Amino acid sequence: MVRQAEIPAISAGELPGMEAPRLGEPYLLTPGPLTTAYGVKEKMLRDWGSWDGDFRAMTAALREGILALAGDSRGEFDCVPMQGSGTFSVEAMLGTFLAPDSKTLVLSNGAYGTRISQTLKRIGRAHVTLDKGDYLPPRGSEVAEILKADPAISHVVVVHCETSSGILNPIEEISEATHAAGRKLLIDTMSAFGALPLDMDSIRCEAFVSSANKCIEGVPGFGFVVARKSELEQAKGNCHSLSLDLHDQWVNMEKSGQWRYTPPTHVVAAFIEALRLHRLEGGVAGRGARYSRNRDVMVAGMRALGFETLLTDRWLSPIIVTFFNPADPAFEFGRFYDLMKQSGFIIYPGKLTVAESFRIGCIGRMDEHVMSDVVRAAAAALETMGVRNANPPQSALREREKLLDMPPVALAANE
Repeated sequence: MVRQAEIPAISAGELPGMEAPRLGEPYLLTPGPLTTAYGVKEKMLRDWGSWDGDFRAMTAALREGILALAGDSRGEFDCVPMQGSGTFSVEAMLGTFLAPDSKTLVLSNGAYGTRISQTLKRIGRAHVTLDKGDYLPPRGSEVAEILKADPAISHVVVVHCETSSGILNPIEEISEATHAAGRKLLIDTMSAFGALPLDMDSIRCEAFVSSANKCIEGVPGFGFVVARKSELEQAKGNCHSLSLDLHDQWVNMEKSGQWRYTPPTHVVAAFIEALRLHRLEGGVAGRGARYSRNRDVMVAGMRALGFETLLTDRWLSPIIVTFFNPADPAFEFGRFYDLMKQSGFIIYPGKLTVAESFRIGCIGRMDEHVMSDVVRAAAAALETMGVRNANPPQSALREREKLLDMPPVALAANE
C-alpha cells in the first residue's frame, strides 16, 4: 500500500481570504483558468456600458495597475489590453512588434515555445528555433553565440515559465545576452507575471505579455501587453491582423480611453478587484511567496507518496509542477483524474512528448493547507486504484538523465 504522507490535517480556508469552494465547486489545479476569490466573481454581477465614463475609468485603472506591477519607474512603458485568450495577446505582440522583414530567434522548451514558432510561421515572419526539449532551459551563453553567428536576427522571444513542463527560464541572463548583442527581446510571461519578479527597470526587454486569468487571479477574457512606448510608436502598419493590432488599440485608448471593439466589461470589473486583492497580499512578493509554499508542500507530499517530478529542484517553478505517471500497471490517468475530481481537485493532463505525465498547478486562490489536502486526495486515489508504488518507469528516468547530459539542441530553421 502507498504510504500516506505525514502532513497535518489542516482543513482548507484557515488563511484569511482563502475560502473553501462552495456548492461543490472544485479547486482548479491548472495554470489558468484558476480558482478565484468570491469577491472577484461577485464583481461580474453588474452590467457596464462599454462607452460609459465609469467603464473608461476602470480601463484606465486596469492599465495603471498593471504598469505599477511592472516597476516602470521611468515611464517608458505603456499597457495595452487585448480582448480574447492569452494566445490572442501573444499573437498580437508578435504581429505588432515583428515587422514583415524581421527575423526572430525563438527559445523553446515546451508546448508554448512551439506555439510561438507556429504563430510566426502562420503570419509569415522569418525565424529560427532553439529547441531545448522538456527538461532544460535556454541559457544566456547559448543566446549570445547564436546572435553572434547570425546578424540577421533582430528579435529574441522567450517564455518566462513554460507550463507544459513547469520549468522557469532564466529571463535575466537571456535579457542581458540579447541586450549585449544589440537585439530586442519579447517575453511571454503569461503564467508568471504577478507572482515572479519582472521589473522593467532591470529586465531589458521591449515588451511582455500576460493574461487576466493567471497569477493576478482574475477570470478569462483578456490579455495585456506591456511595451515600450517607442516600440508602439514605431509599430504602425506592422500587424497582419486588424483586430490584433496593438498599435491601433493603443492609439485608440490614448485618444478616447476606449477599446476599439466590444470589451469584456464584466471581466475587467473582476480584474480590478483581483488587483486590489493582489495589493492586499503584498504584491508580487506576497503572491509569489504563497505560490512557493504551495509548491513546496505539494511536491514534498507527492514525493513522499513515490511520485517523481519531471524537473530537478533547480528549475521547478512555483506555478505548476509536472509529475511522471507511475509505472504500476494499476495506474490509469483517466481514473486518477476522476478520483481527484471527486475529492474536489481538477488536475491537468501532461503535455510532454517523451513520457506519460500529469501536472498540478500551484496558483489560484488557495494556500498550502489546500495543497496538503491535494496530497491526501492523491494518496486515497492511489489506494482506491490499487496502485502499490507511485514510482515512475525506470525508462523515463533514464531518458531524462540522457537528455540532461546532451549538448544543446541544434537550431531548427523555420524561415
